[in-house]
Amino acid sequence: MDSMDVMEVLDVTVRVPGSCGELLQGWHRGEPFLVTCPIARYTTVRAATSLQGLIGLGEKTRCALQLYLREAGIEKFPFGMQLTSELPRGKGMASSSADIAAVLAAASLALGRPLAPEAILHLAVQVEPTDAVFLPGIVCLNQVTGRVQRVYRRLSHPYLTIFDTGGTVDTADCHACAAIAGERGSRPWTDLLEALAEGERRMAEAATQSALWNQARLPKHCLEALLQQARDIGALGLVAAHSGTVIGVIWPSQMARGQIECRSAHLVRQFPELTCLGISLMRSGGIEYMRKDDA
Repeated sequence: MDSMDVMEVLDVTVRVPGSCGELLQGWHRGEPFLVTCPIARYTTVRAATSLQGLIGLGEKTRCALQLYLREAGIEKFPFGMQLTSELPRGKGMASSSADIAAVLAAASLALGRPLAPEAILHLAVQVEPTDAVFLPGIVCLNQVTGRVQRVYRRLSHPYLTIFDTGGTVDTADCHACAAIAGERGSRPWTDLLEALAEGERRMAEAATQSALWNQARLPKHCLEALLQQARDIGALGLVAAHSGTVIGVIWPSQMARGQIECRSAHLVRQFPELTCLGISLMRSGGIEYMRKDDA
């Protein structure tokens, strides 16, 4: 079968997880950083010869695709592409980062030149500050330059009940403000970065402290009250979007799903001003590939 026959049947699907904010985010040792918090909700991108045009791609994803093609010396992407996502925009759930990574992964795989996650990170940070949910594990990185500082591969993956405090946030503006704040001073982050690897309870304590510190920069209505109510019924703490609007209640891994659903319903009743976006499992980051062709 020649190459044209292969192209006629190519069908590639890739998905990348979003996030529930960041476990930690701040300014440490002279540079910004965040620690990813991937969850089991996804952006999915399909590239196929049976598709026409670029369906569902926004300005940032089109920019990333053109950047990749230019660096690869390819004039035009020869297949159609379709993007779908479970991630709402402007909420701090890494929707743009997941979109960009999924498009780059699908495009490079379709062209027979699959990019490593690190190469995707190199391209993504040229488009915008990036939440590297597409890197394996839980990652601490400089979201502006793409420098990976730490990788946590053995963290627990608890369930999170996700609440939206309302509105949307421009990520680029938030990162610009964080840079200004970082130049004025920094928090004692070293202990929190170490705490993430010291068990689930310490991880939740660290995430909660980061969320509380972020209240000075991007306050979230009800965060302190939600934290108290959630702890009263067995939650370990909170994780927040530091440049978004969502808050995640962190439940102990040993708590049964039915108990989590019941206690989440209680919180929904206690905080009618918040929108519950459901329960999601925290997971390791990474790109998932599915390929179908008849070659």
